[in-house]
Amino acid sequence: MGGVASRRLGPAAKRPETGRPYRPSPLIWASVGLHGAALAAALMKPSSLRQTLPLLIADHLALSAAGSWTGGDLLGPNLVRLPAHAHCADELCLTFDDGPDPRSTPEVLDLLDQRSDRATFFCVGRRVARYPDLAKEIVQRGHRIENHTYHHRNTFAFRLWNGLTEEVDRAQEVIAEIVGRRPQYFRPPAGMRNPILEAVLARHDLLLVNWTRRGFDAVVRDPAFVVNRLVGSASAGSILLLHDGALGGGAPPAVDRILPRLLEVLERRGLRSMPIPDGLTPADATSGRSRRVGVDSASSR
Repeated sequence: MGGVASRRLGPAAKRPETGRPYRPSPLIWASVGLHGAALAAALMKPSSLRQTLPLLIADHLALSAAGSWTGGDLLGPNLVRLPAHAHCADELCLTFDDGPDPRSTPEVLDLLDQRSDRATFFCVGRRVARYPDLAKEIVQRGHRIENHTYHHRNTFAFRLWNGLTEEVDRAQEVIAEIVGRRPQYFRPPAGMRNPILEAVLARHDLLLVNWTRRGFDAVVRDPAFVVNRLVGSASAGSILLLHDGALGGGAPPAVDRILPRLLEVLERRGLRSMPIPDGLTPADATSGRSRRVGVDSASSR
């Protein structure tokens, strides 16, 4: 495990934040071209809007479908599985969303410690600000914290530039201030995005990370069901989605009953959890997709 471990939470994690060039996906270029052609046609012949309007509607429906496909990369890079060079033969990634939550996160940390497993926590910025000591403990115990927006609004994927920028920027700033390192990865609420999001993420050199498998533990309380969904086709390099927090004052996920079973199954399969390694790039997202197995495509919270 040494070769990969050196990439996890080293000095690179504290480097000053710099952006990367924004490269629109082919689908976005096609959409821009269609809108440009429709505008030119309307200027030359206003009646042409009757012919182009159905095409524009179809284009917007296609963009919406692409944004709802949590396993897809039609709107930009999307890491759903680790590339082969980023993990060893016995390593996958457990990820936890919507924390930190004092009702459940401490127990998650204790359970992970029992097997020396390490995980990635996609934290909500306002919760990091509310529970700074718990956020610091996550990092101090060898895990990593990444960006899951500041408020976790259900309307996130419908927001325009200013709304997206506010959610990403505020979470980025508060996490960096409290835990001492800037996130390198971003997960949108429910894994859904819109055509503008990749340009926002590129400003911070953030890579969007969704998942290989998820167990619906935010809505299902049956540990057996959740564990079976998570491990059905999970293997080395898989990214598994769980929740250590509940938003809106709801009951916390049943992670205290789910995680022990999950860790037991992983141990029987000879698998351990590692944090998502440092420095993965959009090219790594493409590499991981080329070898993905059993990736879930529907969204979940």
